[in-house]
Amino acid sequence: MLPPSRREFRDIYVVFELMESDLHQVIKANDDLTPEHHQFFLYQLLRSLKYIHSANVFHRDLKPKNILANADCKLKICDFGLARVSFNDAPSAIFWTYTPAIDIWSIGCIFAEILTGKPLFPGKNVVHQLDLMTDTLGTPPPESISRIRNEKARRYLSSMRKKQPIPFSQKFPNVDHLALRLLERLLAFDPKDRPTAEEVRLSNPSNLKSFQKS
Repeated sequence: MLPPSRREFRDIYVVFELMESDLHQVIKANDDLTPEHHQFFLYQLLRSLKYIHSANVFHRDLKPKNILANADCKLKICDFGLARVSFNDAPSAIFWTYTPAIDIWSIGCIFAEILTGKPLFPGKNVVHQLDLMTDTLGTPPPESISRIRNEKARRYLSSMRKKQPIPFSQKFPNVDHLALRLLERLLAFDPKDRPTAEEVRLSNPSNLKSFQKS
């Protein structure tokens, strides 16, 4: 689809086959997703993210409703161009500059939701969401807080009472330890500590399966 002229070229459209549903509806309607589903979903998301990031594009609003699905369990990322605070927004999307690590955090939140059937950090606002994050991950170290550009955020986190992280094995008692190790990497508070999509795939070639204990 070519524009009439360069001057009128303002919109980009992504066209692909019809997808009957989205990942939000899949998670909501199915409480019997198998480890094979978990593996296939995560693999597709990481593969898609690698491709997107290779073009120096950051989605910035990844969440189950923005991931289309069909009857064959194939996923397609949609709604590029939207960027707003949602349950899956990374701390870096709120306080740091945008980097690919923003999307990696969202993948971690989505993966946790696939495994448990519910949002990981369902914050009502930015402060509430930060509280939920630190309730689980613990308060970030001073060196991470010092790199936050937003002065109010730095003050809020610096004044927060010290919270210890909750072991993921305690928060997710029915999830295999391999999945928990991956979640911990994806959900690192400091964006510099998160892996890239390709690093996750290369470091987990045989572990993107059987994450859910029977």
